Amino acid sequence: MRTELVTTLKRQATELLAELERDREPILITQHGLPSAYLIDVESFDAMQQRMRLLEGIARGERALEEQRTLTQDQARTRLKRWLK
Repeated sequence: MRTELVTTLKRQATELLAELERDREPILITQHGLPSAYLIDVESFDAMQQRMRLLEGIARGERALEEQRTLTQDQARTRLKRWLK
């Protein structure tokens, strides 16, 4: 992963964005020698958000199993019929 100073971002934003779109490699932005932000392309960000939603759904399902908050198929079918009316 590439690292750039915040001043480089200020001075060369257009070039950095073009490289980011071309290479699809995140850029770590530092300020005063410390990590400040990551710069990533939109497509990668959207894919990451989609993966996070999927993983959160899986985690909720696993918690429901652990807490025994589950339904039989017949119970689920009955609930869905009520919702779909």
